[in-house]
Amino acid sequence: MKARLTAFFIFILMVRPAMAIEEPEFEVLQTNDNYEVRRYVPHIVAEVDVAEGDGDPGRAAFRILAGYIFGDNEAETKMSMTAPVTSHAGGDDEEDLHTYAFFMESEYTMATLPKPIDTRIRLVEKPARVIAARRYSGRWSTANYQKHEGALIAALAEDGVSLAGEPYLARYNSPFTPWFMRRNELLVEIEWPSP
Repeated sequence: MKARLTAFFIFILMVRPAMAIEEPEFEVLQTNDNYEVRRYVPHIVAEVDVAEGDGDPGRAAFRILAGYIFGDNEAETKMSMTAPVTSHAGGDDEEDLHTYAFFMESEYTMATLPKPIDTRIRLVEKPARVIAARRYSGRWSTANYQKHEGALIAALAEDGVSLAGEPYLARYNSPFTPWFMRRNELLVEIEWPSP
């Protein structure tokens, strides 16, 4: 499995510019210097909670979720990688847990997605929602995340925009992508007038 994941990362790094990786569909409602407001369509994610005590939570979660899309499911179906991989601390209201999620390809529904063999994986249908997104590059460090989280929350407060959820990180690149070329986003659901 480790060799397969390494080969996958190298493959993504080398061919990503030439191939399209599916991302969740959204409409841009507003853009300013600090963030972009997007209305996402409903979509499905596969998610898992990993405890900090289990080593590197990101690596552990990626192995679990990648296993599922590479065929470790009841139908042995191999699915395509999507972007981004999202994460946030405090899964299921537990401080030491981190929740990681993969977006499922839009061709699937809850009825057609193969059932995970690993019982830690949850398939969750996310409703349409409005998200404020702040894009940044750099390392996946806590300090970098907190810097952009603070900037996004402050900008939203200054603009009178109310939060409707907790911020989370979206990563669009493999770990082999140089830190200065990475596309990261700080995302948070917000209250926004209906169209």
